[in-house]
Amino acid sequence: MYLCSAMGKIKHIVFDLGGVVIALSYEQAVKRFEEIGLRDARQHLDAFHQTGIFGQLEDGTIGKEAFRQELSKLIGREVTADECFYAWHGYVEAVPKRNLEMLTWLRQQGYRVSLLSNTNPYMMQWAQSSEFDGEGHPIDDYFDAMYLSYQLKVMKPSEQIFLSMLKGEQARAEEVLFIDDGKANVEAANRMGIQTLCPQNNEDWTGMLLAKLGL
Repeated sequence: MYLCSAMGKIKHIVFDLGGVVIALSYEQAVKRFEEIGLRDARQHLDAFHQTGIFGQLEDGTIGKEAFRQELSKLIGREVTADECFYAWHGYVEAVPKRNLEMLTWLRQQGYRVSLLSNTNPYMMQWAQSSEFDGEGHPIDDYFDAMYLSYQLKVMKPSEQIFLSMLKGEQARAEEVLFIDDGKANVEAANRMGIQTLCPQNNEDWTGMLLAKLGL
């Protein structure tokens, strides 16, 4: 774990999605994209920062339909929207209940809890449905606000996405604790004076967070 030493009164806690709120499976995603015909899926996909048409989907350059069309060209046949959804959903290994309980508890304690994620419409199609937590609740029920790369048209670790988040939260950098498993993202936040935690991908971060908050 990488821990920023900056200190200040934390009022806002901002979470990454994949590898932090949800357990991520890069290998399962690769397998699913291979299943629908993308033979070199491993060369196209990344665990932290997508590129090519995958990155264009996540930075909002292209939408779901344009992505489907471009993926069809890569594969050499017409793929369906459902197949795209199935493949992207391969990134989801699990949604640990302890994480959701912590998000709920933090809000009950008076913290403002937000999401800041490099993600795309296919992933959010699932996350914002009643299937998200297995109990009929969408991800929206766990956050006060969500800052999503494809909507903001910019991806972490760009400074602009952090500025958009700070503006949306009406917060000073030192009042914000940002939790992300991507070292480049954490370093970018640090440079702006944002406090950070950087757990390993899929690591249980709940104890680290409580320690950081002095609880």
